[in-house]
Amino acid sequence: MRNRLKRMLNRAKYAGMGAAVGGTLGGLVSRNAASTGASVGALVGAAIGEKRGSVDAVVRQMREEDPSERLLARK
Repeated sequence: MRNRLKRMLNRAKYAGMGAAVGGTLGGLVSRNAASTGASVGALVGAAIGEKRGSVDAVVRQMREEDPSERLLARK
């Protein structure tokens, strides 16, 4: 449950940042473009948040592993 909640919050964080950036860039063009830019930015941000969470988990696992275990796994 904790991992699921963490993944949801990570997605929401990146979706919010993506919406802010997309809305700002779209607002430079026009009011309608700001709305579209914010929605596209939120979708892209959520996708990045989903991928980022899985990458962070792999990096954490690699750091916790003993280097000799990795060498044995390669053979």
